[in-house]
Amino acid sequence: MRSAGDSRVSVAAHRAEPENRNNIAASTSLLIIFRSVYLLSGKCFSRVKLKILYVMLRDSKLWTRLIQVVFSFMAPVTEQTNLTNGCALPKVIGLITRKHKELRMKIRGKGFIQLTAIAALILAASLPGMAQKEFSNWPAGTSPQEVGKRVAERYVAGPHTNFGRPTPPPSITYPEVCTWYGALTFAQLSGDKDLSARLIKRFDPLFAEESKLVPVPDHVDRTVFGTVPLELYIETRQQKYLDLGKGIADKQWEDPQADGLTKQTRFWIDDMFMITAVQVQAYRATGDAKYIDRAALEMSTYLDKLQQPNGLFYHAPDVPFFWGRGNGWVAAGMTELLRSLPKKHPRRARILAGYQKMMKALLQYQGKDGVWRQLIDHPESWPETSSTGMFTFAMITGVKNGWLDKKTYVPAARKGWLGLVSYINKDGDVTNVCEGTNKKNDLQYYLDRARNTGDLHGQAPILWCASALLR
Repeated sequence: MRSAGDSRVSVAAHRAEPENRNNIAASTSLLIIFRSVYLLSGKCFSRVKLKILYVMLRDSKLWTRLIQVVFSFMAPVTEQTNLTNGCALPKVIGLITRKHKELRMKIRGKGFIQLTAIAALILAASLPGMAQKEFSNWPAGTSPQEVGKRVAERYVAGPHTNFGRPTPPPSITYPEVCTWYGALTFAQLSGDKDLSARLIKRFDPLFAEESKLVPVPDHVDRTVFGTVPLELYIETRQQKYLDLGKGIADKQWEDPQADGLTKQTRFWIDDMFMITAVQVQAYRATGDAKYIDRAALEMSTYLDKLQQPNGLFYHAPDVPFFWGRGNGWVAAGMTELLRSLPKKHPRRARILAGYQKMMKALLQYQGKDGVWRQLIDHPESWPETSSTGMFTFAMITGVKNGWLDKKTYVPAARKGWLGLVSYINKDGDVTNVCEGTNKKNDLQYYLDRARNTGDLHGQAPILWCASALLR
């Protein structure tokens, strides 16, 4: 909505002499663009956008004044901008100033309309990323690029894991699947082609000498493996990955129940990620609506059965405890589904409402250090990192997609990320990760779970968060 001041500028521009009108147009356009950059603060200019800025002004005195105005409202950001995290605005402004004289252009006739159109386009392009400024200016060593790189490198350099046992696994485990998927998305979003190549190379032996490590998709924890080849297909478009991943997704629904749910349904909250993830990935890879319909049916059914009045989830209907990572699987599963679920899908409103109800409940239980507890509503239980990573991933994504109120959830998401990365040791291993946990109707069972270091249950959500911050 335009203010009265904006209206006065517009009227003045039309009434002014051509020379002055052009300067006013340029001033207005430049300030609109710089304000959008201020909102982004961390998004680098492309060469094209820089050139647009270069040619906007022809009056040197006006240019000098505008630079002063820009700095007056951008100073708090520009002083803290980190070159490794985003765009160094003072450097950009200096570059524009140096290039001004050689690239200035006379604006005549339709110049006012052209400039207004350019400014509007750039402003519109910036709107999806308006939350970016809150997710930048990280303390040294905590940016998603740096943290994601450390954790991804730690993963790709290691062998296939077996839930902490020294022996090789009989098949690829679900914690590794989740970490592999996160490393792939991080590598793609950060533009790290070398990392991507090594992650792909890690998979290829599964078509040959390591084929026995491909899980049989007869249980949710094994079927989720399909997420990785489907991501590889999305990134490489190689048919062999699609054939493998799609085959696994189809196998999960080979003989569904009468209500349309997969026979792998067991109503543990872990399933809300394990089942939906592979179906969502199959939809992303193929565009076939049957996959997203399956995921949405499964998710909405679980929501109706397991979400409690306070917004959180019991581990299972007969286990009345709000286990941290179990709820994390729910949060991550709904987030991945909502990212791809069409806006007009008949189940979207139900799933979005369940997601928002959960996020609201989580706010009151976040610790001052940004971390959630092993049992969410038991402050005496220990700070747990895998659940914190999953909740933070859900909040970052919700803010960026407009599902959550920015003013309420940006501080929580930022605090969650900074709290989470404080638990990464010098080796790139996440500490305070709950070990693999079965369901049990016993409070002490959950309180006494071991705290692991370097467990992939905890490494994976770090990579999901880093990816979400880079999207």
